[in-house]
Amino acid sequence: MTYQYKNSRVVNVAVVQMTCTEAKEPNVEKALAKIADAAAKGANVICLQELFAGHYFCQSEDHAKFDQAESIPGPTSNALQVAAKQHGVVIVGSLFERRAPGLYHNTAVIFDADGTQLGLYRKMHIPDDPLFYEKFYFTPGDLGFRSFQTKFGKVGVCVCWDQWYPEAARLTALSGAEIMFYPTAIGWLPEEKEVFGASQHSAWETMMRSHAIANGVFVAAPNRVGLEGALQFWGGSFVSDPNGNLLAKAKHEGEETLIVPCDLGLIDVVRTHWPFLRDRRIDAYGDLTKRYIDDAR
Repeated sequence: MTYQYKNSRVVNVAVVQMTCTEAKEPNVEKALAKIADAAAKGANVICLQELFAGHYFCQSEDHAKFDQAESIPGPTSNALQVAAKQHGVVIVGSLFERRAPGLYHNTAVIFDADGTQLGLYRKMHIPDDPLFYEKFYFTPGDLGFRSFQTKFGKVGVCVCWDQWYPEAARLTALSGAEIMFYPTAIGWLPEEKEVFGASQHSAWETMMRSHAIANGVFVAAPNRVGLEGALQFWGGSFVSDPNGNLLAKAKHEGEETLIVPCDLGLIDVVRTHWPFLRDRRIDAYGDLTKRYIDDAR
């Protein structure tokens, strides 16, 4: 039995988990086919994984990789825009953006169901870890944490490494987001998987489910899957409700598209019973803008 909330608004959220080739065109074609399939099965809002148009190239520092970047608008974003209008769906797509000569971003573009480009989100937190050398490629975002009013609800977008920061989730929720999307590229280093793999995956999933609880929002995270270079992307894409419950979860191996009904009416119910936004001490949080609070201040 499905419970109907007083202000029930059911949105079918789709997250696309797919393998990628090094060449761009097959990935774009595959993503468009998966968008069409999800739309035919009733999806309203569809989110692709991080940097879906190619291999995850940040495993090394290689100036030649900058040639993969595109302007927005550009060929790949234009293809997503056409698909959004054709199928009447909202699309969130993560791209390697060439903003200007020597200025590149890891950027999500958001299209409404009529094909209108609602805006961009440029990844704010940029990692620099073994096989994740993103600081070499991406300038930190300068658009802030935002949400976008779509035909089917207000969506917020953060990208991958942003998912570890409760401040990012909070500010996105405070901008009005009802569904938060986290297009992701995360996986295991094979030599670490046996010892740390389960813990690493659990931490990743738990962190985002905690964002859903703390902010009273739906959270959807599409992740890459498959072996690329030295990384095994662990899939495990999921959708969580505002109570942190997993509504659906993809497997760790192989492609999968989740299509999950999300009743946005639940948000008000959860926030009323767990009034975290009401009880925030906004007068006491000024030190959050500091790097660290020294005892000797």
